[in-house]
Amino acid sequence: MDIRLETFITVAKIKSFTKASEILNITQPAVSQHIKFLEEYYGVTFIRKSGKTIKLTEEGKILYGHAVELERIYRNIETEFRNKDNINKTFYVGASMTIGGYILPYILAEYKSFYKNIDILLQVNNTEEIIEKLLNRKIDLALIEGNFDKGKFKYKKYKDDELVLAVSHLHVFAKYKSITIDEVLKGNLILREKGSGTREVFENKLLEIGYDLKCFKPYMELGSITAIKSLVEANLGYSIISKETVRKEVESGKIKVVPIKGLKIFREFNFVYLGDSDEEFVKNFIEFCLK
Repeated sequence: MDIRLETFITVAKIKSFTKASEILNITQPAVSQHIKFLEEYYGVTFIRKSGKTIKLTEEGKILYGHAVELERIYRNIETEFRNKDNINKTFYVGASMTIGGYILPYILAEYKSFYKNIDILLQVNNTEEIIEKLLNRKIDLALIEGNFDKGKFKYKKYKDDELVLAVSHLHVFAKYKSITIDEVLKGNLILREKGSGTREVFENKLLEIGYDLKCFKPYMELGSITAIKSLVEANLGYSIISKETVRKEVESGKIKVVPIKGLKIFREFNFVYLGDSDEEFVKNFIEFCLK
């Protein structure tokens, strides 16, 4: 990677020549020279300084976008050659919260016992963020629970998952054989944050059965499945959540799954990857998981 582009990316990110020089371990005049070289080479101004404030010009924003993409390409080249020449290989797998927290860790542990020369670094975020990482080639393979643009990616179904109403064994709903969706929406419903696959599937189901989402507001929105389960256990609300995530709590009796009258919510877990991903690893890993 050209050191001048690397300098520009660093300055653009942290908005400081001084801090950039410390991070890159070069002098501040060298940072200024690198930026000046780029501006003279392309004949445009990339950075404007106003006192201590640094801002990118429109041309600077364009260069930043291309520079970040080049940085990713260089990183991919390094990873590919490192994996090709060495016995040990490293791959990056991304998973949405439910899968990454409750399904994939067990699979990865078993995978490692079979393939001792392969290291898999797991990144867990909501579905929207994982898809973004995949598009930016920060991960080699994704396993997600939400909807995605099937025209942009290659994919293979892993399994079906059911979203259920999880309540504390102390909650009044726990006394009933089933509950209506109207009763669920009127109470203390705790949901995942916007951008999560669970949230998207649930809201799509509401739209499908005729609900206006503008009139619907959850009692709480949280990004942590563990936090949601803790609140449910403490009887401070209830949630629509993956059956996989509350399996242990249901077995222990702390949480009860209550059916919703006339409503079943299913979704798919899918492996998602780009056409130019490492074909051998992707195929091998997917087959291992399916077995």
